[in-house]
Amino acid sequence: MVLSYDLISMPFNVDNSMTLSISPRTATIWKTLSPFWGEEYNVHLPPSFHTISFHVLDEDSLSRDDVIGKVSINKEALAAKPQGLDGWVNLTEIDPDEEVQGEIHLQISVLGDIPRILRCQVLEARDLAKKDRNGASDPFVRVRYNCKTHESAVIKKSCYPRWNESFEFELDDAPLDTPLSVEVWDWDLVSKNDFLGKVLFNIHRLQSAHQEEGWFRLVPDKPKHSQHEGTLGSLRLQLRLRDETVLPSGHYQPLTELLCQSVGPHLNGNWPDLIMLVDETTTAESRQEVASNLVKLFLGQGLAKEFLDVLFKLELDKTSEPNTLFRSNSLASKSMESFLKVAGMQYLHRLLGPLINRIFEEKKYVELDPNKVELKEAGCTGLHRVHTEAEVIQQSTSLLQSYLSELLHAIVQSASYCPVALCQAFQQLYQCVNKRFPEPEYRKVKFIAVTSFLCLRFISPAIMSPKLFHLREKHADARTSRTLLLLAKVGTKWWCRTLLLLAKVGTKWWCYALLLLATVGTKLNILYDLGLQQRMSLQCGSMEKEGFILLHRTKDKSMLMTSPFKKYYVSLNKDTLHPMAKSSFISLPRIRAVEKVEEKSFGSANVMQIISSRDNGLVEKLYLDCKSVNELNQWLSALRKACSHNTDTLSSYHPGIYKGDRWSCCHQKDKADPGCDKTKHGVTLQEWYDPLDPDLESQLIYRHLIGVRQAMRYSSKPIGETYIPLVCSHRQN
Repeated sequence: MVLSYDLISMPFNVDNSMTLSISPRTATIWKTLSPFWGEEYNVHLPPSFHTISFHVLDEDSLSRDDVIGKVSINKEALAAKPQGLDGWVNLTEIDPDEEVQGEIHLQISVLGDIPRILRCQVLEARDLAKKDRNGASDPFVRVRYNCKTHESAVIKKSCYPRWNESFEFELDDAPLDTPLSVEVWDWDLVSKNDFLGKVLFNIHRLQSAHQEEGWFRLVPDKPKHSQHEGTLGSLRLQLRLRDETVLPSGHYQPLTELLCQSVGPHLNGNWPDLIMLVDETTTAESRQEVASNLVKLFLGQGLAKEFLDVLFKLELDKTSEPNTLFRSNSLASKSMESFLKVAGMQYLHRLLGPLINRIFEEKKYVELDPNKVELKEAGCTGLHRVHTEAEVIQQSTSLLQSYLSELLHAIVQSASYCPVALCQAFQQLYQCVNKRFPEPEYRKVKFIAVTSFLCLRFISPAIMSPKLFHLREKHADARTSRTLLLLAKVGTKWWCRTLLLLAKVGTKWWCYALLLLATVGTKLNILYDLGLQQRMSLQCGSMEKEGFILLHRTKDKSMLMTSPFKKYYVSLNKDTLHPMAKSSFISLPRIRAVEKVEEKSFGSANVMQIISSRDNGLVEKLYLDCKSVNELNQWLSALRKACSHNTDTLSSYHPGIYKGDRWSCCHQKDKADPGCDKTKHGVTLQEWYDPLDPDLESQLIYRHLIGVRQAMRYSSKPIGETYIPLVCSHRQN
């Protein structure tokens, strides 16, 4: 989801999917009514979600943040447009009566014949909205039928109340169309009660079934007309809902084998018909997604080199002019870009990270265009003298030379740690181009092809937009953004071997650049020769996530410890979660749930809990206090993905803590109570460092092939005596 919007003051944005535990937060854009984020989130949601809401707030450092407005889009609206929504949406005023979430557990039955009795048993509720400053509510239930009203007891300081109360009404005197209304309210001593949601029942339909029991979603009251409609600003969103049913691996094996055969060594010079068909039938709108899915699938199969080799040859076979080589957004170009982002992101962070951090921290003014120089930005050399235009340009040139020198030195040194997968891809591209254009006048084309991908399509975009490549958490301000743009432009000029900007600086710098060019050419040759006999695959590293975090441990046999959180350096790898400087660790297969903790439990909204079992059968809980909501989302997602194949998981949990003689969330005294809220194992936030998911990639490729199967039938060429089959069927176990 790409977010940007207009007419809002100093805001940040939260994707609030109500009962979900993942709520991404954008950076704060200070002192502006027209902020731009350009942030993208991919959130895995459960099938039961119903609404996505975006809340826009004005951040205050000293007081509570002010709510500006919101945009809410329901699941039906997203599902109605498979291609996605893209446009400006007006912010609406937030009505407290419409901020409803949670579910209520009811049992409604019709008893007797004459008189007939309607009995409503109010059992419990979960995940109610927090209306009080203490991070909870004081809920009670109001049941209405035929002008009669009953109210339950008030449960203090709980969003997970349990009432277990029954209310009865006579049916004979009521009209058939009279509904049963069950309302949940937050009780307040001084001000008026806050509405928490309601459920309406059709009694005529209920009389046929005699009884209905279950969890019912609370819905808001009738929407009110807003006095500020259209005056709060607007938010630009790009939203797309993709509903996929991912089957077990065995269902995708025929398709995977067919794709692998199409790039395998058995071709003996024959063109791979399936890859050709995919290339010919993929539209410009879907080419990036298809390329990314194919690259990830072949990386998982260890055939990325063979797949890229096929695409390179297809592209070269269609190119007669070397100057236009890989200039278009073809499937080959998009696949190589996706490959670099998947296999080379850690390399890019090591290459550019120190330089990008230096530029952000220094915040130096850099400008080479005389028409854009702002003397007031340059500062003063003396008490009253402002820098001249020539001095500003000279200082900017020196700074830019310093940045470029550091960048070129890092590129030269990166030959020693460039991943083998990238080396093999560059070597494959180098050889394919050299074979296609062997003439002496085209001897530079093979170097240009490599540098066009490595530098122009990978390094330069990362310099201009470091946040999009996860090099920084926030976008650059105007001054830093201009410096990055100039650095990328100068680097691009140099990489294209024109060096027009650098030539104006002086002969000495020109010679130095040429010397570096020769050095890099030598290093590129080194890259081509590395690891040529190995199959190219992307193996997940042993380290999934690491960082400093505050920990608090408790065991089932004891009360919650009163000691404060302690700071540890925590590492998550494929087998364990290990706090450094501690002898103990948590084995990932023993983890049964990873969930958020209520804010009122520790006075922090960014606390999560890891529920695991020990060898003796006891339950252990580890509480992690994260520094921000985004760090909380990252740890929740990383741990849930690492434990996605665990079998002994919990279906419910306590979002509170056991303190004194009861649970703080539902006030139950039984310490062994299974829980008052549903676990959310599948709710995760997609990150760039996620391990490959071959089943998901296979499903996405299969869905694409189903969408273009008619075009493939018209374009397909027979393989032997048969046409290429589509071998998967969409079915569930």
